[in-house]
Order: sequence, then C-alpha cells, then structure tokens
Amino acid sequence: MMYSWDVLEPVALKPGGDISNVFIQAGALDYRMAARFVSRLPYGRNSNVSDPLTVMCEGRGTCSTKHALLRRLATEQDVDVALSLGIYEMHERNTPGIGLILKKHGLATLPEAHCYLRFRGHRVDVTREIDVHPLDAIARFLHEESIAPEQIGDYKRTIHKQFLRRWLAETGIAAGRNLDEIWSIREECIAALSR
Repeated sequence: MMYSWDVLEPVALKPGGDISNVFIQAGALDYRMAARFVSRLPYGRNSNVSDPLTVMCEGRGTCSTKHALLRRLATEQDVDVALSLGIYEMHERNTPGIGLILKKHGLATLPEAHCYLRFRGHRVDVTREIDVHPLDAIARFLHEESIAPEQIGDYKRTIHKQFLRRWLAETGIAAGRNLDEIWSIREECIAALSR
C-alpha cells in the first residue's frame, strides 16, 4: 500500500543546505510541508535529472525527480527517509490515464519502474495529490530496492530494461514484440501522464 506525504514527520527545517534553503524560501518550514509542496507540483519530465533542484526550478517533476529531491532534503536534515525503486504492473486502475494506450497495443499491463520514499516501513508516494489519483492501487511490487538519488537516471533505466527483457522472455504476454517496441509503448504511457 502507498501512503502520501501526510505520514511523514513534520521535522522543522534548519537552514544550511542548498535544498533546505530553497524549501524554506518557498515557505515549506518542515519536512512534511516540503513533501506536500512537491506533491502539488504537476507531473512532468524534467530537463536535467542530474540537477538536484530541477523540480524546484522547473515547477514540475516525475516520481524519480520528486522523490530524489525529498531524499536529498532528508539527508540534509538528518531525517530517516530512504529512496526506493520498485517495479509494478502498470494498468489503468493504478496509473490513471494509460488504459487506452495499453488497450490500443493489446496489453492489459506493462511493468513500470517507480520511485518512492520509505519511512518507518511505509511506502510514501508524492508524485500526485492522493485525492486526485489514488495511490493505494499499487498493491504489489515485483521488484524493490533502495537507491541513491544519483541513480534515478541511467541506473533506473537499466534495471527497468533488464526487467522488461526478462518479462518478455518469461511471460510471452507481448509475443512478437521486442524491447524497443515495449519501451516505445511505455513512453506513450508516460507521455499520457503529463497531459
């Protein structure tokens, strides 16, 4: 089950680090407020996932950039929050907006890589406001691991593609399709989420 920002501790932010200072200047004075602030930013890809402040500069983010930012803030503030990478079966119920694309390609689900936070045993997702897009529909992950914020780019993509290769070989669900075709369908789904 996924939880939203409201399960996080309201640890007061201390000035000092670049990320902490940006949140304080934005009026987010504690960690929970910072997570709420990030959750309210629109979903959208960032131009440079290597820039720790890209979400704040561009006013949008993905599961990867939003959660990496909050993990970096947690590190600056000495808050015990981990960044996780999980792979789940994406479908319309747990990822609203992608159903028509999957149907067009004859797929019921597609394995997707998702980043989120871990706090006191809870999975925490601030990708979107929970009342707009229920997060508890992602009930099961096929793979989970802790990662560093610097791993949200190439490393995440490599793990995801390795998983998709194995999925194609083992399930036969997408018979006749190769990894490039499946990745292209996945990209259509991600583009639909940005609308």
